[in-house]
Amino acid sequence: MSSNFRVRVTKDHLVFSAAHFITFNGTICERLHGHNWRVAVEVGGELDENSYVYDFIALRDGLQKIVNRLDHRVLLPTKHPMITVTQESKEVSARFEERRWVFPEEDCLLLEIANTTAELIASWIASELVNELELTRASGIERLQVEVEENFGQWAIFEMPLSN
Repeated sequence: MSSNFRVRVTKDHLVFSAAHFITFNGTICERLHGHNWRVAVEVGGELDENSYVYDFIALRDGLQKIVNRLDHRVLLPTKHPMITVTQESKEVSARFEERRWVFPEEDCLLLEIANTTAELIASWIASELVNELELTRASGIERLQVEVEENFGQWAIFEMPLSN
């Protein structure tokens, strides 16, 4: 039977400033713009021998590493069916229909997602956190939830069960 213990971490420093654009309704592409994104994480599962679900500090530090990678970057999706992202000569270019953007390579983070929506960024962070902290059901963690605030009061929440 699953337990109902959870721990949640959100801190003033778990934020990142990043630019992005999204597409919607097939042919509409937003202008490039930025946000000061805020991130929270929650894990649930069984208590360990220390009566912890998971160590707050380890959870915070693992998430901080991921947030630091996102900070001050242009976030570009690599799996979008209509956006082509290419890297060459220390530059990254993105193309959507007739529009084209060119950025210095070090200013970009290419994400293996279909669109840089807050929802998919939350899922990407969750996947990265699972890898960073080696979170598994075998370690007692049953589920992971990542929340991303794109703008004040506008949160996208991604929840996933963990496997062994």
